[in-house]
Amino acid sequence: MANTSWLRSLSAAAEDGAHTLICFPHAGGSAISYGPLARTLGPRFRVLGVQYPGRQDRRHEPLLGSVAELVEGALPEILELIPRPAGYSLFGHSMGAAVAFETCRRLEQEQATPPATLFVSGRIAPARKGSHGVHRYTDQELIRHLLDFGGTPAALLEDPDFRSLILSVTRSDYRAIETYSCAPDSTVDSPVVALVGDSDPATSIADLKEWQAHTTGPFTQTSFPGGHFYIDANSHGVAQLIRDQRDRNYA
Repeated sequence: MANTSWLRSLSAAAEDGAHTLICFPHAGGSAISYGPLARTLGPRFRVLGVQYPGRQDRRHEPLLGSVAELVEGALPEILELIPRPAGYSLFGHSMGAAVAFETCRRLEQEQATPPATLFVSGRIAPARKGSHGVHRYTDQELIRHLLDFGGTPAALLEDPDFRSLILSVTRSDYRAIETYSCAPDSTVDSPVVALVGDSDPATSIADLKEWQAHTTGPFTQTSFPGGHFYIDANSHGVAQLIRDQRDRNYA
C-alpha cells in the first residue's frame, strides 16, 4: 500500500524533548535529500522531511503543479504536530523555501503556534520573480539545466526509466515555482534566517537581503562555500547554525 503521508521521519533516535525541524525539498527533490543534515543534527532534533506526491514512495500519486497545492497538502499533518513543548522550525531549500514561507503564513493564519524560526535557503525573496520558462524546456534542455545546477547524478539521467521520472517530477515542480506569485507586503511574524551558497548561480548573497521585507521578526543572513546544492558539503556548518538559532530562541 502506498504511503500517502506527507511527512517522513529522518531522525534515527530523537531524544525526548527534541526540537522538531520540518524540511521542504527543492524542485525535483524528495524528503530524503535532508538525510545528511538530519544525521549531522543528531538526537536533539527530530527532523521530518516533507514528501511531495509523485516521487519515491509516492510516485504513483498525481504530481501537484502549484505551491498552493503543496502547502494545502502538507498543512493538516503539520498542524497535528503542534504545539510541541520543545518547539519547531521550518527549513526550505530553493522551491522548498517558498513552500515553507507559505506554510508559515498559513500556520499563522490558522493561529497555530508559530515556528520558532523559518530557515530559507537558496531562493530569492517571495515577491521576486525568478526563472519563468524552465518548465517549458525540451527534455534535452532540462537535462542540461539539471547537470549544470548539480544535485542530480548524471548516471540517473542516463537511465531511460529514471530519466523519465526525474524529468516529469522536475518539470512539474518548476511549473509550481515559476507560476508562484507573492505580494510585496506578505509577511510572517517568525524570525527568518536566510542561507545561500556563495557561488549559487540562481541566488546571490545580495538577493537574500530582500527576505527581510517578508518578516516582522528578526532577520539574519549567511552564506556557505558552494553552489546551489551547498548544504551537504556544509552540513556541519548548517547544523551548527540551526542549533545556535534554537538555543537563541529558547535561552
